[in-house]
Amino acid sequence: MSLLLSALSLGFIFGLLALGVFVSFRIFAIPDITVDGSITFGGALCAVLLVNGWPPLVATLAGGVAGCLAGALTGLLQTRCGINSLLAGILVMTGLYSVNLHLMGRSNVPLLDVRTIADQSQTVAMWLLGREEIAIGVWVVPSREIVMLFAFALISCLVAVALYLFFRTDLGTAMRVSGNNEEMARALGVNVKTYRVLGLALANGLVGAAGALWVQAQGFADAQMGIGTIVIGLASVIIGEAIIGGGRGGLGLALCGTLIGSILFRQLIALAIRGGLDPNDLKLATATFVFIALVFPRVVSWLREKYALRGRVAVPGR
Repeated sequence: MSLLLSALSLGFIFGLLALGVFVSFRIFAIPDITVDGSITFGGALCAVLLVNGWPPLVATLAGGVAGCLAGALTGLLQTRCGINSLLAGILVMTGLYSVNLHLMGRSNVPLLDVRTIADQSQTVAMWLLGREEIAIGVWVVPSREIVMLFAFALISCLVAVALYLFFRTDLGTAMRVSGNNEEMARALGVNVKTYRVLGLALANGLVGAAGALWVQAQGFADAQMGIGTIVIGLASVIIGEAIIGGGRGGLGLALCGTLIGSILFRQLIALAIRGGLDPNDLKLATATFVFIALVFPRVVSWLREKYALRGRVAVPGR
């Protein structure tokens, strides 16, 4: 039960990552590899600030700002330097690896004796529930995990609502138009390059905030913690689209589907580990799952067209 609760909490944390990937991948049609570096950048800065006595909330916000800077740099490389979007993300991600090492001073920063959001959850749990453990059916779980779950769920849901409201403003609408149809956006007087930079900054800001929450949940920051996180984000977006029917439900349902996709993905990983999956095979299993999720809808569509065509063919003798 504790494993599933931890997976739920991570699902909501990675929900912020998935929302960031949704902005870059679906709004601007850019598979932004910067994510692998910006999540570590946000987590590393948060860890360093926490070690130096900064409040957890301020350190978390600083992690989000660090992600914004990384995303803005990627956008500037694309728009001002004319570098391919994929290559620009790779360049920034590669450079951030060294930046993160210099920032932390080593490859790993533990948060054992540092007050984090997890520790604050323990205090809140004792204040609300009055005990360190709580019974859920036949299971007994730490009360801090329940409070952490609700805290991360609240943060993710509030961010999703804020994104929905933002994309319905004039600025958000212009950003969506510039990502969907550049020619039409230019005809309407929209500065496409500026909105791309802002969009990538927003996307990676969410990713950096996810990294800041992640290091506080796991109790350490590591220079290699961001490897492969773009795949996790893409998997969450793809699962969410499958749930809502390929994005036909509108922006609000798409954002909700992305959060649900992140939660389901973490639950699948937790169940796989509980079932005996070697942790060394986790990245391979993730990549395989994303491949299946990408190909499966096309196979289903092909089968539907095939059987529909067969049904329309006239039967001889009738």
